[in-house]
Amino acid sequence: MPFSTAFFSSHGGAAKPWLALTAALLVLTGCSTNPVTGAQELALVSKSQELDIGAQQYSPSRQAQGGDYQADPGVEAYVQAVGQRLAAVSDRDLPYEFRVINNSVPNAWALPGGKIAVNRGLLTELNSEAELAAVLGHEIVHAAARHGAQSMQRGLLLQGAVMGTVLATRNSDYGQLAALGAGIGSQLINTRYGRDAERESDRYGMQYMSRAGYDPQGAVELQETFVRLAGEQRNDWLQGLFASHPPSTERVQNNRTFAATLPAGGEVGRERYLEKTARLRKAKPAYQAYDEGRKALAEGNREQARRLANKALAIEPREAQFHALLGDIALAEDDFSTALGQYDKAISLNGNYFYYPLQRGRAHARLDHPDAARRDLELSLKLLPSAAALNILGDLARGSGDLERAKAYYTKAAGSDSPDGKAALNALLETDLPENPQNYLKLSGVQGRDGQWLLRLSNPTPRDVSLVVLELAYPDGRGGFNRREVRYEQPLPAGESRVLATGVNVAGAARDYRSRLLKAQLSR
Repeated sequence: MPFSTAFFSSHGGAAKPWLALTAALLVLTGCSTNPVTGAQELALVSKSQELDIGAQQYSPSRQAQGGDYQADPGVEAYVQAVGQRLAAVSDRDLPYEFRVINNSVPNAWALPGGKIAVNRGLLTELNSEAELAAVLGHEIVHAAARHGAQSMQRGLLLQGAVMGTVLATRNSDYGQLAALGAGIGSQLINTRYGRDAERESDRYGMQYMSRAGYDPQGAVELQETFVRLAGEQRNDWLQGLFASHPPSTERVQNNRTFAATLPAGGEVGRERYLEKTARLRKAKPAYQAYDEGRKALAEGNREQARRLANKALAIEPREAQFHALLGDIALAEDDFSTALGQYDKAISLNGNYFYYPLQRGRAHARLDHPDAARRDLELSLKLLPSAAALNILGDLARGSGDLERAKAYYTKAAGSDSPDGKAALNALLETDLPENPQNYLKLSGVQGRDGQWLLRLSNPTPRDVSLVVLELAYPDGRGGFNRREVRYEQPLPAGESRVLATGVNVAGAARDYRSRLLKAQLSR
């Protein structure tokens, strides 16, 4: 185990100027032609990177927002058919995909590479196939015109984080991908596009509608509805579509003007839309009851939550979410056997959503069924890595005495700033900090008065420390070193630091005075 660095040190080096950063990026990447607008643009993200990012982030992004809607598979098949009809006339050949997310918030989004999703909650607000085509055409343009890639480029330039990675991996498409970091899917979905990007998506989306045989007036009517809803300040719209696609009277007028330049007529498809979405629209009150039930459970009103969940099931018995809500109510009441039964029903209706095996694994763990719990939790992690599943797996490994595996799970989970992530960090500190304090506490040298060697010990963790054991190494005056173990029993609260006296005077070079953490003890 290496000693800490000497206590006299400095860090130098001039910052790279932005001009050099931009010039290097231009040399490595250059410009390209936007396939939709024909404009010349700086291209830091290649097409292969767009495709990789979209493919990697599409499934976890859908999982994180409710999973795919499966109570009526015909709805997604219909949306896919309309989407592919529009994609066939787009200006860019991409592997377009269209999915419906089981989420009540009215929203739609596109990831790079043509990966597009529309929420169940938006479909129940539309009135015709032309309006659906307007939504999907708009999102197709966001993907085809590289709006998401351009957002990533701006982020990379502003952060300056791309430089080192690009220089180190200039011959690898993975280079810039690595610099984007985790959570890029969420960042892209929640990006508020600029006015130019929204104008382009409106204009070319209407053009795609016309090419595909739809009446572009559907886009005008849709924007008129959006402006009205924005004025009503409906919270679900403000949190959904309007957060990333803000409506305005200017956009309505621009759309109306451009629609007048396109061929008149085209399909509206009002009756077909109402027919294809009939079951979903009929089930809207069920999802409203479910959303209210979720809120009631979060507020501790279990009886109201149960009543609302049963109301939802009476309207739409094919929806797995409603059974999961009943399972969560039973779990909150420590009725683990009932919870298992409800999660079984949820999984039988939808076996591809991470939350159901996660919760069933939680119930198995509470019933002391470790093998069944592990199977469910591992399945959940394959669908969507979560701090909750990792933390429970850590607890199971810890309970079986496999501390190394437990620490590995806790370490992964501790990266999440969530209750489960914080619980995992606490468990990790309990299992690992006593024997490996150097991974959590910080030790550095400071110059003391009268040449005495002092050490600064910092505790950035959320737990108090009651004991620290150090090893000191310093010249013995005869060409060798003294090594001494020292115990410091003064409490070190979370987030604080202490200056420790070593009782050693500095008589030689600073690099010859070294220290390292050996053990520590958490306060009870």
